[in-house]
Amino acid sequence: MPDAAYLLGFERTTVWEEIRLGRLRTVRVGRRRLVPTEYIDEYVEMLKRESDAA
Repeated sequence: MPDAAYLLGFERTTVWEEIRLGRLRTVRVGRRRLVPTEYIDEYVEMLKRESDAA
């Protein structure tokens, strides 16, 4: 999560909140939760669409 937060420019708590809301997808590997780069790209595209709609 720290890497995803850094890439997105968010605090870690914001990343966890977006995951909890289902807006940012993750994968589980054992006990770890990872955010693949394609999921970050997908999330950024969603933010762009929301921004354009507003």
